[in-house]
Amino acid sequence: MPAFSRIGGDAIRAIADYVLTGKDTPALWVESKPEPPNPMDLKYTMDGYNKFLDPDGYPAIAPPWGTLNAIDLNQGKIVWQIPFGEYPELAEKGIRDTGSENYGGPIVTSNGLLFIGATNYDKKFRVFDKMTGKLLWETTLPAAGNATPAMYEAHGRQFVVIAAGGGKSKDPSGGSYVAFALPADKARGK
Repeated sequence: MPAFSRIGGDAIRAIADYVLTGKDTPALWVESKPEPPNPMDLKYTMDGYNKFLDPDGYPAIAPPWGTLNAIDLNQGKIVWQIPFGEYPELAEKGIRDTGSENYGGPIVTSNGLLFIGATNYDKKFRVFDKMTGKLLWETTLPAAGNATPAMYEAHGRQFVVIAAGGGKSKDPSGGSYVAFALPADKARGK
């Protein structure tokens, strides 16, 4: 919508009120008197992305703080749900299965292997059984793999690759691309 400089603060507030609440408030299209500043009149109002954290810097809700879920779209039901990701410093203290923020999705092979990085703090790349959620394999990446992996085939071999740049974790390593060659018998479902 183009800007209309002739629309005054009353009209802008009335439009915003209608959009936010559905309340139809009459307004004059020309302001007759100056009004005190209103937060709606500010050019910028964003104060940043504020997370609700406890005094130690962890999410201020009970874990798990991130999950991996399999959903049966035909029935609209969760088939399985597992905590996904960990905070390494908590895992060292024996506090496991906390889950963590995750950014990036999975890919699934025709034989049911689910490949995913995505966890923000533990830098793990994992393979799960898509039917059960059972962890089949994991490795630590050089930086967080906040991306969706890709799969390709070259010279008869199947590979999976993920960008491991740290993303939201602000990992100082600079990142890299990591590729894994899949064993021929596992990759093709044999």
